[in-house]
Amino acid sequence: MHETQAPDGGRRPRIVVPSRSDALLRKFTEVVGGPLGKRSEPGVASPGIYSVERVLVVLTALAALVGILLKGYCRVNGWETPTQFYATCYSDFPELFRNRGLSAGIFPILGSGSQFEYPVLLGLIAGVTAWLVPGGDASARALAYFDINAVLLAAVAMITVLVIARMPGRRPWDAAMVSLAPGIVLAGTINWDLWAACLLALGMYFFARQRLAPAGVLIGLATATKLYPLLVLGAILLLAVRTGRWRPLLVTAGSAAATWIAINLPFAAANPSGWAYFFQYSADRGAGYSSAWFAYNLVADRLGWSGLGPGAVSTLSAGFFTVACAGIAAVALTAPRRPRLAQLAFLIVAAFILTSKVYSPQYVVWLIPLLALARPRWRDFLVWQGIEALHWAAIWMYLGQVTSAGSSQHNLDMPYYVLAVAAHMAAVAYLMARVVWDIYDPTYDPIRRHHVDDPHAGPFANAPDRIRLTPMRPASFRPSKEGSHA
Repeated sequence: MHETQAPDGGRRPRIVVPSRSDALLRKFTEVVGGPLGKRSEPGVASPGIYSVERVLVVLTALAALVGILLKGYCRVNGWETPTQFYATCYSDFPELFRNRGLSAGIFPILGSGSQFEYPVLLGLIAGVTAWLVPGGDASARALAYFDINAVLLAAVAMITVLVIARMPGRRPWDAAMVSLAPGIVLAGTINWDLWAACLLALGMYFFARQRLAPAGVLIGLATATKLYPLLVLGAILLLAVRTGRWRPLLVTAGSAAATWIAINLPFAAANPSGWAYFFQYSADRGAGYSSAWFAYNLVADRLGWSGLGPGAVSTLSAGFFTVACAGIAAVALTAPRRPRLAQLAFLIVAAFILTSKVYSPQYVVWLIPLLALARPRWRDFLVWQGIEALHWAAIWMYLGQVTSAGSSQHNLDMPYYVLAVAAHMAAVAYLMARVVWDIYDPTYDPIRRHHVDDPHAGPFANAPDRIRLTPMRPASFRPSKEGSHA
């Protein structure tokens, strides 16, 4: 990291300015006078009140406000089917509040007869926020429940952005991808996924700072919120294999496992059937909306082919994900230079999304912070977000058709919905291909172009290779110096 003498005599790192380093943003800055001038010395000259973090917090607050305004129709008229789909303002919060016993005072998982299809920490969040809802009629209470969770999610989004901005390195402005992401604006208040993304970002932050036990605790908490943060341990495993450093994996995974058990054990002991419902529901469910398997079943039904049942979907989903993970492992162990942690984490989570039995619109929230760390390129990011926005609109129009026999001008026919699903999958696959390209040719990697190894790898940063597989040749166990070159 380069440092420059500041006017006050201190040492401040020079940060990377997107208006200079990103070709797309450089063009957009022409309307406001062009890229930042060289005399501003980012990281050296004082920005006054307009520090990077303050600007990011303001942008996140504005994005959260836009996200709530987009729910305006439902906030005024209520969340009723099918109008909530046609108005593209659907949210799980009012639906769960009314139909999972929250409005009647039943605490998720712990309450008698509770059937809550989410992990325990989400149940805790859902139950506590339900306690905060004041009295009134059913519609007013459902609105209050949505508003309480929306405000909390805005705060969670701000924390996530600040954590991404404070990740070690010289690129705090990459967090603007998170603060301004159309995917978060559109889908951030559908469900509680931002909580998991925030906890995972905090875990990765502590890992980057080589505070392994706190990192494991936060990853364990994130996994108790949504299961996908567990996949990041797979990225750590691959780096441990490549470098021969096993302590970071053992400490982080051990702390995560202990935390997950400590969170889950009281719920499992108090209500075993309620606690097991999430796992049973996940295992038994068939093809869910917007998954590849659901799209296939729609096409198969239209063409008179045989569809995929729940058992076949579960087997194919697990099988394809296993194959994808094997491919990612091959990339990690054969690349000339050790991949970065965020690159591997993005690839594994993206593979899980593409092969999963369901793709809910809010799952885009999982990938946005990881992409900001793995490949902060605004052109690819905005193209991907535009395609995700099209899918977001398509799923609501399709659900509007499914849940009603409404007028045809408001509905989306099945082929167009399938095309939207295919476009979303192609966009995610393209991003994965670009990340793999960056891994094999680091000159295209926006992070490593600035003469750093991996600012997010913590104990693996600058570590020499212990093992690197070379196709058609025996594996080499001789330590190399590749990992220490900038």
